Amino acid sequence: MRRLLLLRHAKSSWDDPTLDDFDRPLAPRGQRAAPVMGNFMRRKKLVPDLVLCSSAVRARQTWEAVSEKLASQGEVRQLRSLYLATPSRFLQTLRRAPSEAKTVLMIGHNPGMENFALRLCGSGPEADLDQMDAKFPTAALAEISFDVEDWTEVREGDGVLVRFVRPKDLA
Repeated sequence: MRRLLLLRHAKSSWDDPTLDDFDRPLAPRGQRAAPVMGNFMRRKKLVPDLVLCSSAVRARQTWEAVSEKLASQGEVRQLRSLYLATPSRFLQTLRRAPSEAKTVLMIGHNPGMENFALRLCGSGPEADLDQMDAKFPTAALAEISFDVEDWTEVREGDGVLVRFVRPKDLA
């Protein structure tokens, strides 16, 4: 059994129009939402063995805020390839995760992350699937399980959505 956690970066700031998109930091709303999600992950024991994080500033800052709330954490890999990644890039990256990692957290951007999550999930709670299909907002988390022995075996449609949680669900 494998568990994948998909976390969209928290809300980013558009205050400085001179910044490149890659370099945009978290907005105050994002700075508040990310630790809330970290607390939720700690309470639900959603602690990753491996973190695959976009190297964009807002994604890295999201992980920093989330990780401060987790009791422990595994290896962290910052990947430029996850910046604005397509669903196929997310899947390709996930399939390269080591077998030892039973829980993998991927932190990235929309629309790729939302589309990736939707493609993976073949079943799960209808309400959560509907919410995720309607919108995968900033700092939202999808927990998806796979009945496989290795990440190389993950296929679209084989995942079971365990839960989909938005920051406003935790307020």
